[in-house]
Amino acid sequence: MTNRSDKFRQLLSLAACVLMILAVSIRRDGKWLGHKVEAAADTARVSKVETMRTLADGTTVINTTLLGRDIMGYAGTVPLEIKIKDDRVVSVKALDNEETPEFFEMAGRLLGKWNGKTLQQAQGLRVDAVSGATFSSKAIIGNVRQGLQFALKTEQEDSLLAKLDLSTKAIGGLVVALMAAILPLFIKNRKYRLVQQVLNILVLGFWCGLFLNYSSIIGYMSNGMNLLTLTVPAIMLITAFVYPLFGKKSYYCTHVCPFGSLQELSGKCVRYKIKMSPQAVKRLDAFRQLLWAGLMFCLWTGVWFDWIDYEPFSAFIFTSASWLVIAIAIGFVLLSTIITRPYCRFVCPTGTLFKLSQSSK
Repeated sequence: MTNRSDKFRQLLSLAACVLMILAVSIRRDGKWLGHKVEAAADTARVSKVETMRTLADGTTVINTTLLGRDIMGYAGTVPLEIKIKDDRVVSVKALDNEETPEFFEMAGRLLGKWNGKTLQQAQGLRVDAVSGATFSSKAIIGNVRQGLQFALKTEQEDSLLAKLDLSTKAIGGLVVALMAAILPLFIKNRKYRLVQQVLNILVLGFWCGLFLNYSSIIGYMSNGMNLLTLTVPAIMLITAFVYPLFGKKSYYCTHVCPFGSLQELSGKCVRYKIKMSPQAVKRLDAFRQLLWAGLMFCLWTGVWFDWIDYEPFSAFIFTSASWLVIAIAIGFVLLSTIITRPYCRFVCPTGTLFKLSQSSK
């Protein structure tokens, strides 16, 4: 009976956390899973968006807000404005979006790739995503493709195979994520754990830039998830929120998270560790919970949405991350050599959300 009661309370905790993130998504983006909350106001706004219009000098302007509404970047849709004159692309301009500025600035380098090309040349142009801003880059490429198809009146639905990312990086990330999600359930071996942690850091972290943080979780809640393009994040979400329902609490944090793995490996480099009293640990844990409550208040009230851009996870994408984020990450990695996983245990807002979602108290 007690076990059933605990499970029920755990489900209530998970539901409460989902509702908390839902509230943030509605407060910030005005939508959930891609559905606008203020339907009437949104209809009036969307009706004003012209997919195609012609300027006085004969330039055709295509707005991909509606054409690319199902194409997701890292934090949401990435609408573009494409100008065409004399059957050639004049310019591609990014419209307002929710992407992290540092990452989108890198992806924005792609915007000039189509300039000067005829519509046929631009449509056939193969453009690779910018390393360090993969999701934003793919959203830009997808929106340009949709806009050009509209201009050429050759709109067509991409095949299932075309939607899949079969690049070496994507397959490598998927393999490592599946290993982290499955193998530790059966293999209880220190040597294997070391190998998995190294793979988490190098492949999921530095190579693919894949991890869970508040920015990504809010983005998924606001815009929904295309499982064909976001397979690895979906696996991570399952390990973070579903595994604990079956007794595997904190599984994502201890077995999948690249930054958690990096802290743990850093701790093995130095034998000396600061001995913390139970009282000190208790106070630091209370600080973590109070910090989380304060940051959530900032999200709910809209006072400070931007704090989600300063979690240290994005430091793995060091070519795009801000120096402040990199400095925070380096600081905690160095601290982890003498204190076991300090960011995970005493700071991490994302980890705190996971802990609350699996609480049965």
